[in-house]
Amino acid sequence: MNHAWLIVGMLAATLLTRASFLIFGHKLAFPRWLDRALHYVPAAVLSALVAPMALAPQGQIDLSWRNAYLVGTLVAVAVAWKHGKTLLAISVSFVAYGLLRWL
Repeated sequence: MNHAWLIVGMLAATLLTRASFLIFGHKLAFPRWLDRALHYVPAAVLSALVAPMALAPQGQIDLSWRNAYLVGTLVAVAVAWKHGKTLLAISVSFVAYGLLRWL
């Protein structure tokens, strides 16, 4: 039952936060420095989620070419850097990951 209350609490916090932006969004104005800083939040969160798995998939750091997670991540970074297209980077990295796991 504690898990249910935890889920309900998280749901309420998320809903209230998002609803506040819908209700008061037209009145909110962030300072320019904060607006620029918030621009980098998605990239920082994605990096925080991907980096541990890419660097240590089995719980220990693995920087070898046999680490399919690391190779796929590096391919995604290279394609995104070169072309600037997120969907292309994700697609190519999945192909690289799959090929390395298959070999």
